[in-house]
Amino acid sequence: MADKIRVLIVDDVADTRENVRKLLQFESDVDVVGAARSGKEGIQLSQELDPDVVLMDINMPDIDGISATEFIHQKSPQIQVIILSVQNDQNYMRRAMLAGARDFLTKPPIGDELISAIRRAGEMSRSERSKIAQARVASPAPGAGQIAGTGMVGLSQGKIVTIYSPKGGTGCTTIAVNLAIALHNEDTRVVLVDGNLQFGDVAVFVNEQGKNTILDIAPRVDELDPDIVQSIMIKHEPSGIHILAAPQRPELAEKISASQFSKVLEYLKQLYAYVVVDTVPVLTDITLAAIDASDAIVLITTQDIPAIKNTRLFLDLSATMGVARERIIFTMNRFDKRIAITPERIGENLKQEVKVIIPLDERVVIPAVNRGVPFMLDNKSQPVARGIFALAEAVRAQLSVLESQAVPTGRR
Repeated sequence: MADKIRVLIVDDVADTRENVRKLLQFESDVDVVGAARSGKEGIQLSQELDPDVVLMDINMPDIDGISATEFIHQKSPQIQVIILSVQNDQNYMRRAMLAGARDFLTKPPIGDELISAIRRAGEMSRSERSKIAQARVASPAPGAGQIAGTGMVGLSQGKIVTIYSPKGGTGCTTIAVNLAIALHNEDTRVVLVDGNLQFGDVAVFVNEQGKNTILDIAPRVDELDPDIVQSIMIKHEPSGIHILAAPQRPELAEKISASQFSKVLEYLKQLYAYVVVDTVPVLTDITLAAIDASDAIVLITTQDIPAIKNTRLFLDLSATMGVARERIIFTMNRFDKRIAITPERIGENLKQEVKVIIPLDERVVIPAVNRGVPFMLDNKSQPVARGIFALAEAVRAQLSVLESQAVPTGRR
C-alpha cells in the first residue's frame, strides 16, 4: 500500500464519484482513499488524509474546484490536484493552472488519459514529499538557500535545462519556448536563453524581437548584478517568463565566447529556478558549453530515420563526452500514430527510454509560431500542450531524483 498512489475524489455528483472509483479500482498502483461531496469537504479530507492526488470537480455548490485547489496547493504543496470539468474552456484551464492544478481533463475523462495523469501527478507528489523531507532534515535558517526572486527554499541555485536535437527541424525552439512557459509560476521563475547565437528565433516565437540581447550581458559577465540582468531581460508579459535573446545579426555571434556563455548561464542559476536553453544541432562551442553546464538535457527526436540515426550518434558520443545518461530526458516530438516506428521500438533500439511523447498537431503549432503566441498560452487543452505539461513534470521529477542522488552535473 505504501507504494500506491493515494487518490481523493472530490465531486458533488454521487454517480461521478462512484464511476471514477470503479475506473480506478482495477489499477494495482492506485488506491482511492476517500471521496468528498463538496469543495469544503474536499479541503477538509485533503488535510486529514494527505492524499498524493486529488481529482477535483470544477463546479460545486459551496466552494468551487479552483478555489479549493488554490487552498490545497498553498497548505499542502505535496498534494497534486487534477481538475475535471465538463467545460473545455481555456479560461477555466488558465485559472486552474494558476491556482496550482497539475492537470486539466474534460469530463468524462478517458480511462487511459486519467490513469496517465494520475501517475504523472503521483510521481510529482513523491518528488515534492522528498524535497520537503530533505528541507526538514537540513533545517535551514529563515531565508537561507533561497533563490533570489523565486521563493524556493532548500536549494542553493536554480537548474539549467538544455533542449537539444542532433537533427535540425525537430521542433527544439517550439519545445523550449512552451516548456519554459509550462515550468514558470510565481514560485519558480524561468528565464529562456537563446543558444542559437547566429540565427536564434526565440524572440520571434513570442513576438518580442528587436529588443535587448545576450550581447548586452556577455561582455560584462564578470561584473553582473541582479539589477543589470533585470534591466536587459526581455519580459514576456503574457507568460511571465524572461528571455535572453540571440544577437540580431549573425556576424555578432562571434563576439560571444563559450566561456562567457557558460558564465552567463551559471549566473542566471542564482536568479531563476529554471534556466531553459535552446540550442542548435551542430555541437559548437556554445552548444557544448550549454550541455556541459546542464542539470538536465531534453534530447529531441522524431519518427524519421535521419533524426533517429543522429540521435544514436549523439547517445554514443555522450559517453565519450562524459554526459551521464541519467541526465537525458529522451523526448519524441510530432508523434504520429499512423507511423509504424513507435517510441517503444526506438527506446529499445537506442537503449534509452523515451520518457515523453509530444503528439503531432500542426493545426495548433504552426499558427502559434506564425502569430508569435505560444500555444501554452491559449491552447492548453490540446494534446500537444498536454505533451508539454508531461515534459515539464518529467523535468521536475528527473531533477528531483538527480538532486537526491547528487549525480555530477554535465560532463564528468
